[in-house]
Amino acid sequence: MPQLLLSADPGFMHLALEEFRRDSRNGRTLDELTPSVYLLDCDEGFWGLAEIWIDDPPVFARHICPVDLTVPLIATPRDLSRLSEAAVAEYADLLDPEVSFSVQSRILLDLPYKPFDVNRAVSAALARATNSPLDVRQPFQILSVVCAAANRGLESEKPAAPSDGQLAFLGLSLASHNISDWAGGVRRFRREKEQVSRAEFKMLEALEAFRIDLPAGGVALDLGAAPGGWTRVLRQKGQFVTAVDPAELHPRLVADRGVRHKKMTAEAYLKEGPDAFDFLVNDMRMDARASAHLMNAFSDFLYPHAEALMTLKLGKTAAALEPACTILRECYTILHMRQLFHNRNEVTIHLMPKLA
Repeated sequence: MPQLLLSADPGFMHLALEEFRRDSRNGRTLDELTPSVYLLDCDEGFWGLAEIWIDDPPVFARHICPVDLTVPLIATPRDLSRLSEAAVAEYADLLDPEVSFSVQSRILLDLPYKPFDVNRAVSAALARATNSPLDVRQPFQILSVVCAAANRGLESEKPAAPSDGQLAFLGLSLASHNISDWAGGVRRFRREKEQVSRAEFKMLEALEAFRIDLPAGGVALDLGAAPGGWTRVLRQKGQFVTAVDPAELHPRLVADRGVRHKKMTAEAYLKEGPDAFDFLVNDMRMDARASAHLMNAFSDFLYPHAEALMTLKLGKTAAALEPACTILRECYTILHMRQLFHNRNEVTIHLMPKLA
């Protein structure tokens, strides 16, 4: 039976598995490799499910990859050569030499080597065998290698002496079919010296994942801006920002002439009569339904071409998600909705206002 690995936030894995069962035929859970990675199978296999999720992406499933081959691990550095040999034997004829590839590894148990070591060894072997161009930033093809302790699941066609059921799960796919371009959906950014808050990572990931291009010299509205992480990202993207929050902004933003601080609540600013904006963002810590109503109230102050980005705070059950989305659909079209790596108990939503 075709098999795949699914990754999600551990606290919302039950919802990711619900999405899998909803969209697959005879979908089954074979193994929990970790609380955030499950081994699954279904009648469509990886490719069939991936096609479904390209057209209608899941919210909570963060990453999927196929399992074509398993290699028992002996938990010594010799595994690197064994993995390289297995990858060449299985995939040298399958890699398209006309487009780029990358090896993405995850290690979910204690081994004497790191993901970088696996990536370097296996990608070098494949590059020598195929002449395919290696591109770790924007690969077209991805060979996923996940090293884990398997309780149930697959048996290798190449017998060896596995250490306590330790296996490497290998699978070749197109980057576009994995939900995320990053191994396990884990998108990390380098912390900058000028960074105001970790919330900046959340906006950076959303802009990248949803492929949002902000207009040059655009005007943006940041609701609940303090201390100013999202405002700083917007300024980096060339936006002039109205930052609304009764709390103080970071001193660097106060000194920025491209930032106008409205030191008041979003509700008070609404009564004042806002300007018109190209981009609206909202990362406020408030009930999801109340936040959705607030976004609707500000939709009248968006240009027809405008877009919006917000987080919905869910708690542990996500029961408020659908009611909040129903409210938002009164004034917006929901373009994307995902629980990204930098989200916690929330999802990020990309919106476009409906024309009156």
